[in-house]
Amino acid sequence: MVSSHTLFISAIEPSANIHLKALAQEMDSITKQQHITLEIVGIFDNDVFSGCSNIQAHSSYDLRAFSAMAFIDVIKKVFFYKRVNLEMIALAKTCQKALLIDSSSFHIPLAKGLKGSGVEVVYYILPQVWAWKSWRAKEIERICNRLCAILPFELSMYPNAVQQNRAQYVGHPLLDELPIDSPLPRTQEIVFMPGSRQGEIKKIFPIFAQVAKQLHEPKILVAPSHFATLSKEELQNIYGEEIKEFTLSFDATKALQTCKFAFICSGTATLQAALLQAPFVLAYTMRPIEYHIVKFFVKLKVVGLANILYQGACNQQAGKSDQKLHTELIQDDLTPQNLLDSYHNFDCATYTKNAQTLRAYLQHGSSHNVARILLTNLTHLR
Repeated sequence: MVSSHTLFISAIEPSANIHLKALAQEMDSITKQQHITLEIVGIFDNDVFSGCSNIQAHSSYDLRAFSAMAFIDVIKKVFFYKRVNLEMIALAKTCQKALLIDSSSFHIPLAKGLKGSGVEVVYYILPQVWAWKSWRAKEIERICNRLCAILPFELSMYPNAVQQNRAQYVGHPLLDELPIDSPLPRTQEIVFMPGSRQGEIKKIFPIFAQVAKQLHEPKILVAPSHFATLSKEELQNIYGEEIKEFTLSFDATKALQTCKFAFICSGTATLQAALLQAPFVLAYTMRPIEYHIVKFFVKLKVVGLANILYQGACNQQAGKSDQKLHTELIQDDLTPQNLLDSYHNFDCATYTKNAQTLRAYLQHGSSHNVARILLTNLTHLR
């Protein structure tokens, strides 16, 4: 006999849906073994569940409705989020469990609305309370039933939940998503990744373009995958005339698998590069007033996720040590000459060894553990 169960999932960011795809495949595999069907409701990219034979999924909203709007529409956006939040609370209350992925500004209010309803709230990819707003950790412990940490050191922020077996390190999703065990030969290509937001690109790409002019190797510009639908003219409006000097790619993983070196804007791409053992330097700049505000609130000595995790792997306080896996060039230090010096002076042997230490620290992917947390008690899975 085939039984059916309903699960609520909220994943409003494109990055969250990348992680959800691996999780969907794992849940589909388990439901086949258990001879059950699973209905998924909430907010997510419906395509994530394509190919899943035992899962029926229907998202209440198109993810494009949650994309950043123009400044003049900020007020409308706030009211939209509040309205949708109330709708999702009501929908989640019809389910036994709710999975919330990242996006704390949307999901913490949602979790609060489910407190006391009998719905088991599982939070996956936790807010970065270790970087700032540490006071939120107690609130998250209080309003969520299960906490799925993807960074090993995060657990220290939730001592009560750990003691009560409500918080655990589940692994890191990139270890499910990257072809780490299938290395490809390195080429002479130099990769440039100036970010995914147009504001970042406007500031960082012109500096990268100056660096590219000094290098003789083939140059690859990695653009965000959602830029793939843009015309040449639209891309040129974003990047400028210098885009013509690069070969364009929308596949960051393939580029990092095979490149000789990469210049990367701060973000998850730094961890992708480290796990794929691609040599790189982190480059980031912002408006001075924004930089000083961030520096005031965020008390970290390094900003790259790969560096932060590497410090944890070395049994140091993550983000608070001077030890680094890779160079970071921030604000005034971000100059073409400093980028070129980082490239020419890079110690590949030491970097490769340290990147392996980071890889071992993360241990394994997260999808299997999260799937079991979601399906245990929802089905007869033990």
